[in-house]
Amino acid sequence: MSTRTASPCSASTSIEAFEDTAVDPDRFDHEAHIHIGWSYLQLYELEEALYRFSAALRRLTKRLGIETKYHETITWFFMILIAERRSTSASNDWQVFKQRNADLFARRPSIVRHYYSDERLGTSLARTQFVLPDRVPPAREITPRAHNTSEQPLDPPC
Repeated sequence: MSTRTASPCSASTSIEAFEDTAVDPDRFDHEAHIHIGWSYLQLYELEEALYRFSAALRRLTKRLGIETKYHETITWFFMILIAERRSTSASNDWQVFKQRNADLFARRPSIVRHYYSDERLGTSLARTQFVLPDRVPPAREITPRAHNTSEQPLDPPC
């Protein structure tokens, strides 16, 4: 799955492959998870993106025989955080998003640990439904999204 493009057409293609569980599990690493979540949010509002992404991820883990790896709270957490970060950026470019949000890609320590304790994430409730964070994260400056004032849409139609 390519993570270099930001067009709605390629996002749609990536999502279709993901929903059909036709992704290579060896290439579906943390960055690929974030990219596909970012792609859903490029095409759908948060509520639909959350529903579709989490349903497809559950199907994929089931197909691979690793259902116990699915974690609802972590899935929702990243989708909500990606949506928030997208809403504060004037760019719809994946590479720009990656560069400006390096903390989302760090594995050690994971950004999740700024918001959740191991005890909270380790509960069966957190695995099966979204639970609110139990930690206060470090402050991060949030700036409103700059509006596109040009005559051109941000994303060309497919």
